[in-house]
Amino acid sequence: MKGITFIAVAAAAAAVTFADTGPAAAQSANVSFFVTSTGAGKGADLGGLEGADKHCQTLAAAVGAGAKTWRAYLSTQGAGAVNARDRIGKGPWVNAKGDVIAKSVDDLHGSANGITKATALTEKGAVVNGRGDTPNTHDVLTGTQPDGTAFAAGEDRTCGNWTKSGADGIATVGHSDRTGLDESAAAKSWNSSHNSRGGCSQDALKSTGGAGLFYCFAAN
Repeated sequence: MKGITFIAVAAAAAAVTFADTGPAAAQSANVSFFVTSTGAGKGADLGGLEGADKHCQTLAAAVGAGAKTWRAYLSTQGAGAVNARDRIGKGPWVNAKGDVIAKSVDDLHGSANGITKATALTEKGAVVNGRGDTPNTHDVLTGTQPDGTAFAAGEDRTCGNWTKSGADGIATVGHSDRTGLDESAAAKSWNSSHNSRGGCSQDALKSTGGAGLFYCFAAN
């Protein structure tokens, strides 16, 4: 009887192990696009591009996708300005459930873009709250024009290249659910919808429907 019990326990343990390393885990490992489930915690101060990339990498590693090189979809301004579209690889990209977001950089910034509320998932496969949800967190930091390029130097659209968390500066954001106050292209833009209000703090980002979240793409 003891032998039978031991065999049953061993079989149950093997089943649990298989479940942990089965299709769900494999799907997480294949993810190459997500919206961060949490921000950096300091508003739009992400520690610059380096800090934002590290946040992407850490979140990806937590779901078994850390073997990839992750990049935040963010532009910077001024000397040595960086275009968000130039730092995320060539694609294709899929979310945590295997839905194709875009096959290429051009697709991502064109009509073939597959980002919707249902597909702009976190690294955990969760839907990001959008317009009509409480709280609404669909404002995603990008600092980017619709074509994925940086804004010209001048008006700060990147909260000091992602180093500010105070009352000065603004950040351009996109709507992860492609929904806004009206039917305009800007309201439905995933990467360039409007500017934050009242600065770069966490509270300022919350005031327009954000939480300091941003997009992460596997660059390899």
